[in-house]
Amino acid sequence: MQILYRVKSGLLRRLRWRTRGVKVMVFNEAGELLLIRNSYGATHLYVLPGGGIRPFERPAAAAAREVREEVGIAVERLAPLSTYISEAEGKRDTVHLFTGFTDAAPRPDGVEVEEASFFPLDRLPEAVSAATLRRIAEHRGKRPVGTAW
Repeated sequence: MQILYRVKSGLLRRLRWRTRGVKVMVFNEAGELLLIRNSYGATHLYVLPGGGIRPFERPAAAAAREVREEVGIAVERLAPLSTYISEAEGKRDTVHLFTGFTDAAPRPDGVEVEEASFFPLDRLPEAVSAATLRRIAEHRGKRPVGTAW
């Protein structure tokens, strides 16, 4: 998975490809946030679940699909929050952020996702991506909603 990730990132960087993606802030009934660790890229960092939007797919449908594929749960009350621009990984990406809720326990797919757990917002793991920390701060009203991922 790591090799494929590097090849794809290199191609996207060279071609300056424009992509569309989704991220989802999934909360459980206790108000804890679902974070995952991927099997590719910065595997030590916890991030929000999400991924690419397929051609002709609506962002909300992609958000529900990505959470279901990555951690095996259905998201309820899925709602759009904001849209960002990202130039990370060498691509020009539009990222649609959603919130949703579940009462199910996550089950990592074992391919893309190595670990998935719910965390209280005041007791996050040490290694959380900077972008994820920005989204959490925005959600908690501790910083204004930006436009850059």
